[in-house]
Amino acid sequence: MQIPTIAEASTLIAARELSPVELVEQCLSRIEALDSTLNSFITLTPERALTEAKAAEGRMMAGELRGRLDGIPIAHKDIFNTRGIPTTANSRVLEGWLPSEDAQAVARWAEAGTSMLGKLTLHEFALGGPSFDLPWPPARNPWNPDHFTSGSSSGTAAAIAAGLILGGSGSDTGGSIREPASMCGISGIKPTYGLCSRRGILPLAPSLDHPGPMAWTAEDCALLLQAMAGHDPADPASVNRPVPDFSAGLGQGVKGLRIGVAREWHESESPVSQAAQKGIDNALAVWSEQGAEITELAMPSLREYQELTLIILTCEAYAFHEQNLRRRLHDYGEILRDRLALGALLTSADYLQALRRRSNLCARTANATSDVDVIVTAGVGSEAARIDSVSKWGHLANPGFTKPFNLTGWPAISVCSGYGEGGLPVAVQIATRPFGEPLLFQVADAFEKATAFRTSRPSLTFGSSGQSNGCARASDLEREGWTDLVPAPAPRTTGQVTDS
Repeated sequence: MQIPTIAEASTLIAARELSPVELVEQCLSRIEALDSTLNSFITLTPERALTEAKAAEGRMMAGELRGRLDGIPIAHKDIFNTRGIPTTANSRVLEGWLPSEDAQAVARWAEAGTSMLGKLTLHEFALGGPSFDLPWPPARNPWNPDHFTSGSSSGTAAAIAAGLILGGSGSDTGGSIREPASMCGISGIKPTYGLCSRRGILPLAPSLDHPGPMAWTAEDCALLLQAMAGHDPADPASVNRPVPDFSAGLGQGVKGLRIGVAREWHESESPVSQAAQKGIDNALAVWSEQGAEITELAMPSLREYQELTLIILTCEAYAFHEQNLRRRLHDYGEILRDRLALGALLTSADYLQALRRRSNLCARTANATSDVDVIVTAGVGSEAARIDSVSKWGHLANPGFTKPFNLTGWPAISVCSGYGEGGLPVAVQIATRPFGEPLLFQVADAFEKATAFRTSRPSLTFGSSGQSNGCARASDLEREGWTDLVPAPAPRTTGQVTDS
């Protein structure tokens, strides 16, 4: 059997054809074999994962499974608080800190029966990276470890693409779920602002922060979001409304839907690579053949979204870190330290003007898209760059395609749309109006199931330089020993649960 999706594993567990314990043991074996190159984990929790898997197996045998996530191996981005388990944000500032409570998202996935394998690498405090002067090294792209994962949910994307976990949590303030999902060839959704609780998640910029799930497919993301979403009275931004069935539209296709293309963004204003453009064109052709109506949109400039997002993000991030920057400046890595310092140069007038212009831009966005059901553009502009070539200030020069939907708070999902130079993935991004997640999953699922991109995984056969030798079809994965059940070896580092 190939590395299963969450949907596949859930079906097999429900039929008592797959042991949750054996599934966790397989993940631990792959982590031990591969993560010394990928650096996707900061802390491993094998004892907790196996305990939770044994409990899930007991429920399986008793016919009392809690739902589709029971027995599924997951991990959390290391800004999600975990009770008694280190939460570091990949920073010396928090090294050794043990939270006393779980983040709401962590608690909800645990209640759904997931098995938590540990905490995942990220850019420092979700902004500073890729950095090589932090306590833990940056994550590497499984398609070629010499290349970038994007960020900040870098470890989550790498671990899912490599099959070390079946799903994981991320957070997205300017693209931090969708961009690593795009560069690592997985699916990742930034839900509507307020749909998922931010409680217990270390903030970057609270008015832009969105927690969300990442997985191999859009269908898997729908299953993860089902357990993550919901009102939380302790989060002032949390929206009190019924949680829909996010899987309701899966398999229904897109016939009759109106798909608007933000073509000027990725063709004129910020031209994408040949492979990325081919991926967008291919997706539009697939949806058109399925009966969707394709329409071109006249959207506001990407630069407007970028400028306002950067001002708001920098001001809010600086406000959160100001006191620690004064007291512990050199405990921060160079990249984060320098990026945060820009906040000291901005004024309250700059921030308030950005908020005013944000309201206006949100209204213009709604007006420009009023005649379509979803908006389509690139996930990222090109295949992943070499990790040693990424500029400290690249986020200022490149407007990106993800920021518009952080600024508006609209939901958006990235899904793999092909492969470019060196076999590195490219992606298409799909967005819609607030609380339209079921429609996003419907459109993304229709594309994924009409193409073969979900049958390819990184080969994970690293040479002496750590470079991957391309991608593998599903049939090749059996030869990698995914189904050879072996005892889980002792992990490199572990995080033990305490009662702090």
